[in-house]
Amino acid sequence: MSTSVLDTVNYRAGEIILYPGVPGPKDQLYRVRSGLVRLQSVDEEGNALTLRFVRPGEFFGEEVLSGTERSYFAEAATDTRIDTLSPGLLSPEETQQLTVHLVMALAQTYKTIQRLTGQRLKNRIAAALLELSQTPAAFKEPNGRMGVRATHDEIASAVGSVRETVTKVIGELSREGYIRSGYGKLMLQDVEGLEDLAQQAA
Repeated sequence: MSTSVLDTVNYRAGEIILYPGVPGPKDQLYRVRSGLVRLQSVDEEGNALTLRFVRPGEFFGEEVLSGTERSYFAEAATDTRIDTLSPGLLSPEETQQLTVHLVMALAQTYKTIQRLTGQRLKNRIAAALLELSQTPAAFKEPNGRMGVRATHDEIASAVGSVRETVTKVIGELSREGYIRSGYGKLMLQDVEGLEDLAQQAA
């Protein structure tokens, strides 16, 4: 184990790992060992917006490096194992990994903003499903088709909308043969079609 790892903690899907606020003395840097973490902000009306997903090998809690206020919740999107790291004990290799991660996270933020402002909801949902299919939230059916474990609320958070509207669009995508909806999961029936939708601008 790396000397920077202070502890490894298991979280069940839905558990909150970090809350908004100024990092305190007990706050550290965190790295996903397995599973998937969702970073999301919640407005005064309770509407959530997913800022990004953190995959195995990636970091979160970077604000501890600068002492700036945390404006998001970190939630375990699946059963997850988290390494707690001491920033002052990072090896040169881990520091390099963190730097690369920060650059990629910034690029993902730009991509998310572009998607939210430049695409219709149907296209954003297609893009979100494809993104989730590349994370531990994905699974394969016996017939080999890909699916993702996500509720309509979680999809709404990922695309900057509300559940009722997302449910209508998911119904539309289902009728058109792009996906098949199940309880807490969505099966991707036409991946190429979803890719075409995800690339379309408003």
